Amino acid sequence: MEFFIDGKWTAALTSRTMPVINPATGETIDSVPLGNAADADRAIVAAALAFKQWRKFPMARRAKLQHAAAQRLREQADEFARLLTLELGRPLAGSKIEIERSADLLDYFAEEGLRLCGEMPMINEENERVLVVKEPVGVVIAIAPFNYPITLLTFKLGAALITGCSVVAKPASDTPLTTLLLAELFHQAGYPAGVFNAITGSGSELGQALVEHPTPRKIAFTGSSQAGKRIAAMAAATSKRLTLEMGGQSPAIVCRDADLDIAVPALVRHAFANSGQFCYRVNRIYAAREIYATFIERLAQATAALKVGNGLDPGCDMGPMVNEEIFRTSCEHVEDALASGARVASGGKRLCGGDYGRGYFFAPTVLVDTSQSMKIMHVETFGPVVGVMPFESLSEAIELANDSPYGLAGYVFSRDLSVALRTAEELEAGSVWVNNIHRSYNMVPFGGYKESGVGREKSRHGLEQYLELKTIYLTTA
Repeated sequence: MEFFIDGKWTAALTSRTMPVINPATGETIDSVPLGNAADADRAIVAAALAFKQWRKFPMARRAKLQHAAAQRLREQADEFARLLTLELGRPLAGSKIEIERSADLLDYFAEEGLRLCGEMPMINEENERVLVVKEPVGVVIAIAPFNYPITLLTFKLGAALITGCSVVAKPASDTPLTTLLLAELFHQAGYPAGVFNAITGSGSELGQALVEHPTPRKIAFTGSSQAGKRIAAMAAATSKRLTLEMGGQSPAIVCRDADLDIAVPALVRHAFANSGQFCYRVNRIYAAREIYATFIERLAQATAALKVGNGLDPGCDMGPMVNEEIFRTSCEHVEDALASGARVASGGKRLCGGDYGRGYFFAPTVLVDTSQSMKIMHVETFGPVVGVMPFESLSEAIELANDSPYGLAGYVFSRDLSVALRTAEELEAGSVWVNNIHRSYNMVPFGGYKESGVGREKSRHGLEQYLELKTIYLTTA
């Protein structure tokens, strides 16, 4: 594939390309350009020119276009889902859910845009009025990761476009194909050329060029905390607005009165979805000493029942990891835990032989008898490995849960709702689930405390982050 710039497929200025690999088979699916600073400038110039007109479009017209793009995405959901499974490895059913939920989010932002309004304070001064209006911030650089490449781009894209911003998107090197197709889809839906552009390349070269370019006024990024900090430092030179959704090391607290019939399936589902490759997954679990033995036995049994395979295979619960680097972290965390006295209750190794031999397949893994000093309990794993340790008192569990530079999400299980609510309030996290783990809803904000990020995405709060406030003082006589 080529870049999608200014409403058309566009070749890179250099002949450099990078392959897109199917992580389940090791086969090359396609290749994309390895863009440089000159390519970044071309895309930004197109976006800046388009912004001048796009910002003037009536909100109702922008909403109609966004609904049209959402509907077109639903109509092509099977095509997008299959391509997403090929480049990411996730089971096909999960890929289709991502596409459908992304379309839902586009629709949500379209409707939320229609509800935006300014202010007119009642100053009661004769011949004077004051207006507070909201204007689009400008060209937005949207940098999305590999794990949910369409949904996490839509977090940014849906809010930016409805408010009148134009966008240059840079997808992750592992999963660029669906993003490039999405840019074409928006153009086919009727968006003016240059409003949504997509280019590919490395973070160290293309990403840096996009962030440091003087024209864009906002950077919206999802990825690691290390990369987010570098982006923030670079963006500071030109005072760009930032939304950063970064890493997580999310804890779950399972109290002695927890309903294990609910807690165990929820924790297994959330720890191993997408092969553990998402930022607010359950990474570590603290279980009350009174139920510890029963809990880890049931958790291990449920984990062992998961089916791992090629994402295109029917009935597959978990696919491969996206690349060797991500795979290696899971191996390192298991080795570190075992060397420090933990034991494996389920999984714990690479899956080999047959079709497994061609991809980065790692068995869903439960490590028990862990301690806070182990990597699995304080470093983001981003893989299908979860650590479990017992606690003696709830205050100890809360202290352990908050003992982290991250604060993206937390999970609490207790039949005593007063205890559950108090625990949720004391957890240092942007989102806390109590007594089950549901999807993250579109109408509520998503983001983290501490090193897990800056700002919020989704909801009206996420929408507001793409707007500037302007105060107009009007004398009428």
